[in-house]
Amino acid sequence: MSTYYDENELDDNVPIKGNVLKRLFGALRPHWKPLLGGVLAIVVVSLLDAYFTILSKRIIDEGILLQDKAAVLRFFGMYGAIVVVQAVGVFFFIFLVGVQGEGVRYELRKQLFNHLQQLSLSYFSNTPLGWIMSRVTSDTEKMAELLTWGIIDTTYAAVSIVVSAVFMFSINWQLALIVLLSLPAMMYAALKFRTRIYHHYRLSRKANSKMTASLNENITGVRVVKALRREDRNLQDFKALSTAMYRSSYRAAYLSALFQPTIQVISAVSLGLILWRGGIKVELGSMTIGGLQAFVSYIMMILWPIQDLARVYADMQNAVASSERVFSLIDTQPGIHNRPDAVSAASLAGDIDFEGVSFRYEEDEPVIQNLSFHIPYGQTVALVGPTGGGKTTIVNLLCRFYEPTEGVIRIAGTDYLNLTLETIQSRIGVVLQTPHLFSGSIRENIRYGKLDATDEEVEDAAKLAGAHNFITHFEHAYEQNVGEGGNLLSVGQKQLISIARAILSNPDIFVMDEATSSVDTLTEALIQNGMEKLMTGRTSFIIAHRLSTIKNADVILVIRDGQIAESGNHKSLMLLKGHYYKLYTQQFRHELETQLDPYLDAPAVPGLN
Repeated sequence: MSTYYDENELDDNVPIKGNVLKRLFGALRPHWKPLLGGVLAIVVVSLLDAYFTILSKRIIDEGILLQDKAAVLRFFGMYGAIVVVQAVGVFFFIFLVGVQGEGVRYELRKQLFNHLQQLSLSYFSNTPLGWIMSRVTSDTEKMAELLTWGIIDTTYAAVSIVVSAVFMFSINWQLALIVLLSLPAMMYAALKFRTRIYHHYRLSRKANSKMTASLNENITGVRVVKALRREDRNLQDFKALSTAMYRSSYRAAYLSALFQPTIQVISAVSLGLILWRGGIKVELGSMTIGGLQAFVSYIMMILWPIQDLARVYADMQNAVASSERVFSLIDTQPGIHNRPDAVSAASLAGDIDFEGVSFRYEEDEPVIQNLSFHIPYGQTVALVGPTGGGKTTIVNLLCRFYEPTEGVIRIAGTDYLNLTLETIQSRIGVVLQTPHLFSGSIRENIRYGKLDATDEEVEDAAKLAGAHNFITHFEHAYEQNVGEGGNLLSVGQKQLISIARAILSNPDIFVMDEATSSVDTLTEALIQNGMEKLMTGRTSFIIAHRLSTIKNADVILVIRDGQIAESGNHKSLMLLKGHYYKLYTQQFRHELETQLDPYLDAPAVPGLN
């Protein structure tokens, strides 16, 4: 089995582009004050770190070697004061960078979430949920990390290298040249290793994503796996994915283990030369023991920042790749949006007209073709027909989740493209085949479409929908938690709560899309009762495969291949003996046979003929 993966989207090894960096660092503008404070604090800390080495040199040369107790005490007093100042500096840079980092994360995720709310239904239909979630979570995290600790680490590394070099030249310029000549080799090795290590970690992460997806599919589809005896083949596929992850992780671990010794060898060669040349200078009296010790300390103060710079460079590649993905999402334009001259309307109470409406998802695959019909306000319309005929597309067009490729849809005499999306979608109530509830209480879910509704209004809506009785049987009644996606309730209970939610929003137009297809007969009767109360006094569209649920509709449209094959009420269509008649009689016969089947197969009762 294959899962959707765009290898380019998963790849972090992308060229660093100037315009992407400009937009990335542009996210810092609202948060430049805490960042500046953090940078200044880390500069102070790095300068004090470098001065500690000079102070240690003076303690050795001017205090300990000369046995000057007063000097030693004076220097230790200075040492203590510097420690206090440095501690304050560490507190401020960690605090300020933390504040700035959370601000950047908040702004990025808020911007993405707000933009996602504006995108059309087609975007979510064509884009995997995991891709979207990854943009909002892990990609924004990588961007924020670069804009916070990446900047701080770079500042600290740069200041440490420059200050250490200055102090080394002030002590002995010849030894300083030896150290500086070794820096290119250390920098080259660090960059090469970091790039290779991150490359294999990326491969490992890709393999892990695929392995996790495979595991999820096989667990959620375990019934199908066992029914088709796919265990052995699935195990082979899982082994292949697991092996790919193992190889990448092994290679990354191997390079990580090799990286540190390589840097240590280069630094050891440099250190050996320093100790040899410095020892000679100490013997000749041109250099003190404290000066030699300072040189060794400065080598270590340069070594770790170089590794930090290499890490930040690798992180920058990841962050730029994440930025490209985030900005591509932000730059995605909604397929459905308000026209510049769109107007609001207080009500959509009026006739509905489809005039020559056509629609296609793909350029050469029409779903609806030249569809026209007129529905007076307050009527109930049933859409029936074979799967894939275009019934759901019609109601999606009515709700303006999509817009016609050709033709016009008028509501109350107005082309609905001239109305705002808020007007249309706030005045249309929708109950779907698979009801969706949000985490929280039953009361919060019913109130979801009308936040200012009172508790009494919520309970009245539940009573009209037929949901009040089962709700009050819960331990916490209306405050009962429904679980994620409503998974603590049955499908029928979720559907009744969805109907109560639609009743509370008091829509002018009501859409019911296969709302009773997944429930038992008793629950179906409750849902139908709730539907009848909801449909009273408003225009309603019903899609149903159970034709017994739509016999009382004012108009029945039989949709085949994106066109109206037949239209009329139940009685007239049955007399016509066309498509609807065949659908209805076949379904009625099937239901009757299903009900009689236990009796037909039962053994004969003695004494009865």
